[in-house]
Amino acid sequence: MLKIRQVIKRLTKPILKFGLDFYYRKPRPYKYQGIQVLVHPEVFPPHLTLSTKIFLDFIDQLDLSKKSVLELGCGSGIISLFARSKEATVTASDINKTALEYLKKAAEENNLELDCVYSNLFENLQNKNFDYILINPPYYPKQPKNVKEQAWFCGDDFQYFKKIFNQLPPYINKENQAYMILSEDCELKTISKIALENKLNLKTVFEASKMGEKNTIYQITPFRF
Repeated sequence: MLKIRQVIKRLTKPILKFGLDFYYRKPRPYKYQGIQVLVHPEVFPPHLTLSTKIFLDFIDQLDLSKKSVLELGCGSGIISLFARSKEATVTASDINKTALEYLKKAAEENNLELDCVYSNLFENLQNKNFDYILINPPYYPKQPKNVKEQAWFCGDDFQYFKKIFNQLPPYINKENQAYMILSEDCELKTISKIALENKLNLKTVFEASKMGEKNTIYQITPFRF
């Protein structure tokens, strides 16, 4: 089934790309449980992808009251705003300055206060601790040409995962949790291997299938736990 869907995606990719480019030629609103953001064309779009909605549904089950939450690579910021609405203290980081600018506006419009940080992964988040770290990563193995493509492509040699799994261990322990969502379309064996090389486990905690595609949320833990 996976191979069939991958073939279909390859055949329809030019049409889908045209449709996406046309639809996102201007900012588009996205809404979840009364929280709305305006998504700029240069920012990862949660509308036609499945991972954001699935991640939001998972977070809805968590008790985040008085917890500190980091959304690493926040994009539109809808996940960060939703976590804040659940009474968490939230830090939203991204390397896309346009994403952060639009998120700040959305935070004001939704009357939700959070901290927006320009950071390449943990580069500007050093010496900070979080109860929850939420990651919706790029996973297609291709070299991104610009900041917009960095939301989709992890590098031709999976550089994104090599970097994040190398940086993550000091930020996770028995008292906090890190979650990452991945589609079955990604090269999970390669990603898991990179995690293992950095002494990290990917443990399945939530699965959801929509439109014939399964997405899995993994808890990332050190070997010793």
